[in-house]
Amino acid sequence: MTADVETPARVEHNVSGGKPAGARSRMSRLGRPALILAACAVLAGGGYYAWRTWFAAGDPANTVLTAPVTRGNLEDTVTATGTLQPKDYVDVGTQVSGQLKKLLVDVGAVVKAKDLLAEIDPSVYQAKVDGDQAQLLNQQAQLADKQAQLALAELQLTRQQNLTREEATTADALQIAEAARKSALAQRNSIEAQIQQTASTLRGDEANLGYTKIYAPMAGTVVSQAAKQGQTLNANQQAPIIMRIADLSTMTVEAQVSEADVPKLHVGMDVYFTTLGGDNRRFYGKLRQIPPTPTVVNNVVLYDALFDVPNPDRILMTQMTAQVFFVASSAKDAVLVPLTALRPVAAEGRTRGPRASGADPRNQFANGRALVSVVDAAGKVADREVKVGVMNRVSAQILAGLEPGEKVVIGTKAPAAAAPAQSGSSLVSTAAQGGRRP
Repeated sequence: MTADVETPARVEHNVSGGKPAGARSRMSRLGRPALILAACAVLAGGGYYAWRTWFAAGDPANTVLTAPVTRGNLEDTVTATGTLQPKDYVDVGTQVSGQLKKLLVDVGAVVKAKDLLAEIDPSVYQAKVDGDQAQLLNQQAQLADKQAQLALAELQLTRQQNLTREEATTADALQIAEAARKSALAQRNSIEAQIQQTASTLRGDEANLGYTKIYAPMAGTVVSQAAKQGQTLNANQQAPIIMRIADLSTMTVEAQVSEADVPKLHVGMDVYFTTLGGDNRRFYGKLRQIPPTPTVVNNVVLYDALFDVPNPDRILMTQMTAQVFFVASSAKDAVLVPLTALRPVAAEGRTRGPRASGADPRNQFANGRALVSVVDAAGKVADREVKVGVMNRVSAQILAGLEPGEKVVIGTKAPAAAAPAQSGSSLVSTAAQGGRRP
């Protein structure tokens, strides 16, 4: 009878990883579906890339930027910056020197013509007037004396003339009487001249005395004061300014326009402006004047363009900053497209050269003709010639050739950056690891 000998079981080990063969078999079964999924993903990505490259890129509607044709208002304007000044104003000064004794109005006061504004100390001028009047009285008294002497000399001359006819006097006595009469007449005339001179001086001193009271030369508002009460004013070299009175019912805008834009302006054109903090409220007027003398600021030549605006509610104030828009042309309820949608129509027999650097692109359409690319409902792009009207630097009016709602090409799309493709081997490796990356 043979005894059964128990044989030890053999255990297989994975040579490469030290794992049992059963474990290796299980992983192999799990990896096959992942490999299949990874291969499908690679094929799908390649197919999408090929479609984008060969089919979608060939559709013009997918490679251009478009904008709709709209309807609205359009203005072609020249812009400038300006300041506001009263149209009518006067700087009130003094014609005499002295201490400003009284200042009767403040800034913002509304005055009428001939209202008393200020007074200068009149003491010196009153004294001059009093002296002139006293001198005039003295000279008038002297004149009375000289007239009496002249009357006596004339009587003596008459007596000598009568005696001479009767030969009762000498020729020498007659000559003395004639000389005395002439002397008395000259002295009287001299005193009369002195009286006239003194009277003239008196009138001047009385005028200066009157100038010590300063009256409003016009009705308006006191917008500034340059002198204080008690200040001494010297009018010997120039008239000191005490205050400015302005009529604020009409304001003048002084806009500074560059020399490149001045040729676009003309007297009578429409213009409007807005102010800082004015809630975009527009104030309208007509261009009144372009003075021929420019102002040069940092080597930039600027011309003043003046226009007036009514200011009945006194909203506009002196020295306000205005953003000015001169309306060169305008269109209401017009068919509009972006300016970038327009292309020049090439002249026959010539190719269109590059546009000069810095040139206004609107100059290319000065003849009123342009080309646009229109995208139809099927996505097809076709060129069409249109008639152009008013243009600014953003939009253009289309007089003929387009209707609102159509789409026009305004540019091309930038190619999208391709996402970095994941290699098939890496996808397979990731899937083989159960979707986990190391």
